[in-house]
Amino acid sequence: MLFVLAVGSAVFDAMFNGGMATTSTEIELPDVEPAAFLALLKFLYSDEVQIGPETVMTTLYTAKKYAVPALEAHCVEFLKKNLRADNAFMLLTQGLSDSPASASRVAGITGPHHHAGLKKKKKKKERAFRLSLRKCQARLFDEPQLASLCLENIDKNTADAITAEGFTDIDLDTLVAVLERDTLGIREVRLFNAVVRWSEAECQRQQLQVTPENRRKVLGKALGLIRFPLMTIEEFAAGPAQSGILVDREVVSLFLHFTVNPKPRVEFIDRPRCCLRGKECSINRFQQVESRWGYSGTSDRIRFSVNKRIFVVGFGLYGSIHGPTDYQVNIQIIHTDSNTVLGQNDTGFSCDGSASTFRVMFKEPVEVLPNVNYTACATLKGPDSHYGTKGLRKVTHESPTTGAKTCFTFCYAAGNNNGTSVEDGQIPEVIFYT
Repeated sequence: MLFVLAVGSAVFDAMFNGGMATTSTEIELPDVEPAAFLALLKFLYSDEVQIGPETVMTTLYTAKKYAVPALEAHCVEFLKKNLRADNAFMLLTQGLSDSPASASRVAGITGPHHHAGLKKKKKKKERAFRLSLRKCQARLFDEPQLASLCLENIDKNTADAITAEGFTDIDLDTLVAVLERDTLGIREVRLFNAVVRWSEAECQRQQLQVTPENRRKVLGKALGLIRFPLMTIEEFAAGPAQSGILVDREVVSLFLHFTVNPKPRVEFIDRPRCCLRGKECSINRFQQVESRWGYSGTSDRIRFSVNKRIFVVGFGLYGSIHGPTDYQVNIQIIHTDSNTVLGQNDTGFSCDGSASTFRVMFKEPVEVLPNVNYTACATLKGPDSHYGTKGLRKVTHESPTTGAKTCFTFCYAAGNNNGTSVEDGQIPEVIFYT
C-alpha cells in the first residue's frame, strides 16, 4: 500500500521515503475526510474515479493536498459539468465557510443528481457533505479555468446568480472581483439591491448592528464599484439616495450628475456594463465631411433597419468646427411603428475641433431585431458642427474573422427633424455588437 501511495503522490513519496520520512506504524492525515481519502486510494490503485456531488469538494481538496493532479482534473471536470447560476458564486469564492447554512447551500451542486421527491435522501447527503466541508478549505482560485467559467456563468445569468442564497455568503474579495466586471448582464439598481443584501449578511457575520453606517463599513471598496451614474434618476432617488449608505456629499454629487449639463465629474464609475461577447463593430454612412451644421433644439433623426439581430451600444457624432468644445446631447433609439423609446442617454461629449466622429454611448445595449424599422435620434446643444455628405442608403459591415455580413438600410425620418437625411446630416456612425 505504501508503495502505491508513494508512486502516485509526490507528497506521500516524501513522507515515506524522504529525508524526514516517518517511522511510525500509524500515520495521521489531518483535515481529510474518510470518503475523500477512499476515493483517492481507489484512484491510485485502479484509476477508478469515484466522486459524487457529496464528495467532490473534499476529494478535490485531498487531491490537491497530496498532489494527485489527474484526480484533481476529474473533480474540476465534474464541477464544470454541474456549474449553474445558483452555485456559481459558491464555486468562485476563495474559501468555504464552515457554517451549516453555508454548507447546506454549497450542496446545491447536487443539482440534477437528486430527484425533487427524494427529500430525506437529499437531506442525508447534504448533512454528510456539510460535515466534510467543515474540514475542507479548498481554494478554488487555484483552478483558473474553473474560476473563469464561474465568472462567465455569472455574466450570462447575473439576475439568477445574485438572487441565489449563496450570493450573500461570498467574501469581500469575491464581491469586488465581480463588481469590477464590465460584462454583468443586469441593471445597476438591481445589482445595488443585491449588494445591500450582502452587506446585511456581512454585518451579521461580523456581529455588527445592521445600520447604514455599518453597511458602508463592511462594503469597503466594493461600494465604489457600484456604477450609480448608470441608473435613471428615478431609480437612484427611490433606492440608493434613501439607503443611508451614501454620504450627503455623494448623493448631491450624483443628483447634479443626473440633472445638469455639462455634467460634473463624480467619483463613481460611469462606464456602461456590456454583457456582450465578441468585438465592437461600427459603420459610417457618409463618404465625405463638410462644415457648418447648426442646432436649435430640434432632433437629428434617421430611420434604419438591419438584416440580423444586433445590439447597438452608441453613436458616433460630429463635433464643432470652432475648435475644442463641449456638447450636451440626448441620444435615443425609437421603435418607429410604436414610437417606443427603447434606449436613451442624456449626456455630453467633448470634441477637439477635428472632422472626426466622437463616441456617445447608451447606458445599456439596445437590442435591434432584423427587418424592423428603428429611428436613431440625437439632440445636440452647442455650436455649429461638421456634418456628413454623400450618404449611402445601404451600408454593409463584414466581420474580418468570420466573414458574416451585417447590412444596414437607412431612410429619411419624417416629422420634427433638424434636417438629417440619407444624403447628409448628423449621426454618421452606429456602434454595435452582433
